[in-house]
Amino acid sequence: MKTYKIEATVPSNGKLTITGLPFEVGHKVEVTVRDASSNGEHANTYPLRGMPIRYEEPFKPVADTDWEALK
Repeated sequence: MKTYKIEATVPSNGKLTITGLPFEVGHKVEVTVRDASSNGEHANTYPLRGMPIRYEEPFKPVADTDWEALK
C-alpha cells in the first residue's frame, strides 16, 4: 500500500477538504487523521536503544543443571 502524506490545518468550520489526490474517481481509499503536534509521542518505544551492552561471564554455561541428558 502506497502512502501519501498531506498536511492541512483545520479551518474554523471544522471541515477538512483534501484536493489533488493521485487516485481515479471511485477508487476506495483509507483516511487516517492524527495530530501533527504529537510526533514525539512514541519517542520512548525503545528505551534501551543506544545503551551500552555488558556481558557478565559470557562463556559460563546457562541452566546446565536443567538438562536431563547431563544428569
